Amino acid sequence: MAQIKAFKGLRFDTNTAGCIKSICCPPYDIISEAQRLQYLAENENNIIRLELPKEGENPYATACEVLKMWEDKGILIREAEDALYIYEEEFTAYGERKSIKGLICRLKVEEFSKGVVLPHEFTLSKAKEDRLNLMKATNCNFSQIYGLYMDEEHTSLSTIDALSERECDLSFTDDDNITHRLWIVTDKDAIEKLCADFDDRKIYIADGHHRYETALNYRNWCREKGIAKEGDACDYQMIFLCDMGHPGLVVFPTHRLVRDLETFDKAEVLAKCEAYFDVEKYTDTENMEKILADKDKQGKKAFGFYTGKGEWYLLTLKDISVMNELLPELSKASRSLDVTVLHTLILEQIFGIDKENMAQQINLTYTKFFEEALCAVDEGVAQCSFVLNPTKVEEIRDVASEGEKMPQKSTYFYPKMITGMVMNKLD
Repeated sequence: MAQIKAFKGLRFDTNTAGCIKSICCPPYDIISEAQRLQYLAENENNIIRLELPKEGENPYATACEVLKMWEDKGILIREAEDALYIYEEEFTAYGERKSIKGLICRLKVEEFSKGVVLPHEFTLSKAKEDRLNLMKATNCNFSQIYGLYMDEEHTSLSTIDALSERECDLSFTDDDNITHRLWIVTDKDAIEKLCADFDDRKIYIADGHHRYETALNYRNWCREKGIAKEGDACDYQMIFLCDMGHPGLVVFPTHRLVRDLETFDKAEVLAKCEAYFDVEKYTDTENMEKILADKDKQGKKAFGFYTGKGEWYLLTLKDISVMNELLPELSKASRSLDVTVLHTLILEQIFGIDKENMAQQINLTYTKFFEEALCAVDEGVAQCSFVLNPTKVEEIRDVASEGEKMPQKSTYFYPKMITGMVMNKLD
């Protein structure tokens, strides 16, 4: 089953690099160019220079040069001995202060076919190509994959909580009021116990599918080039592992924005929806999320179809069995997902947005923000939008266990993990 191990992490020396807040950044794929430049203006040693390089004729080669320079100058230093890293995020979601805590370690990457590491979403080729080029140039993980594991007795979490009772080694609160804490664990007995806990576990990828598939591609590339063999460092990639039953786990919905259709007729869409859905009209969006949440508690599949100026329609699926007829090749877990229902019955059948169109985001884009899903329509950026309930963690587990994948952008684990507190150099 899953093989995890400690490693000598690469970390910033804050005495040389600057305060930890000024050298960390969010994941590369949610940072705008304006934000990137702002991070660099605040501190030229920000990790963004490595994680999202843009300078030079070959940005990937530039990242390699910067990495070497920072190591030579002592801006980045290696841990003196193998360590596991306990990472905690304290944040606000749905009006409550919560926290999530888990383990940063190395995980041996395995092909999905082996059933040890299980994905739940499809990926995009362009993103993987970019990450692979960066790894080829730097031979380093600057950010971690986000994984979940099942542990009904919460034995590992109990150990993690006990090891993090002391004051943390690093901490800061970012501009989104998320507090990040890191504990460095070098006790050999504790490391051995935690690593042994995973001998009979599977890992479910929560976030970072592109990073994981890139890790497999990089490992294979290293072997093909003759620069690595089985068991070498490139077989192991940095991951954050969290108990699937952790009370702080939060998954936000990812809403759908429909745009640039040649023709869009609201009345025609609603008429076609009536074949599968009960349709109710509303002229005020204030309680839309609550109405959808109540439907979810009742076990109903429901969406908010927003058409602009406060007008929206509650679409409640009449009978889930229609999905058995349309998608008999999929498991019950996949057929029952809200996103599968929406994509199959509305986006594909009514709008004609097929899977290839979705992958290329020709007529479909995404947002985790409810307000943005509405404003995009009001401002004419989108022709309509669909507001969803969040995917449940157990649904992610069930789909992954069946060896199947959800449509892209089915989940948004919140908050994203910070980049820059610890890195994994693959030597």
